[in-house]
Amino acid sequence: VIEHIYAGPHDQHVPKRFRPLPSEQRLAELGFVVVKIDGMGTNWRSKAFHDVCWKNLGDAGFPDRIAWIRALAQKDSSLDISRGVGIYGGSAGGQSTVRGMTEYPDFYTVGVADCGCHDNRMDKIWWNEFWMGWPVGPHYAAQSNVTNAHKLRGKLMLVVGELDTNVDPSSTMQVADALVKADRDFDLLVIPGAGHGAAETPYGNRRRADFLVRHLLGVEPRAK
Repeated sequence: VIEHIYAGPHDQHVPKRFRPLPSEQRLAELGFVVVKIDGMGTNWRSKAFHDVCWKNLGDAGFPDRIAWIRALAQKDSSLDISRGVGIYGGSAGGQSTVRGMTEYPDFYTVGVADCGCHDNRMDKIWWNEFWMGWPVGPHYAAQSNVTNAHKLRGKLMLVVGELDTNVDPSSTMQVADALVKADRDFDLLVIPGAGHGAAETPYGNRRRADFLVRHLLGVEPRAK
């Protein structure tokens, strides 16, 4: 089971009608069940539902998400979560991917974080201040993936485009630096010339799929 996560509080993100979903479909064809959930903190429900994100972007609705996946796995035996659940996402989803693996390492065991805005103090601050508030306080540091990198236990791949003009590539590099200092193993893929969403390029997409197959299915991807 793999969760494709994007928990940006500005919207809801689960498709409401049938349409092509290329990244999810590719992974499903490899034998995965791919889930997508609008956990608490996302928009267009009650104010109480949305308020969960206030000064709390790191939450990303994870208690909601984990309870839902566990309940579905109990109901449907074809969902095998015995070896943990995979997680991937880009931008705010990249931030949430690393957060899920550091805060819930017994549940999310394999992840691919693309172009993550890993520290809300250094991203395009107008977006972050909507949800995290001003002034910058200790809650910013407490929810930073840089601060919490030492908690990583599972298999993580960080992906970043060299020319990302949306989220500064140094956001990913700061997490990589913190992981090195904490002596944690991880994979880092820097794609030359790529912009925001580097994991959605053909090469990035293939490397992400290979990583998930290798570490969740226990199969070495077929060489070309």
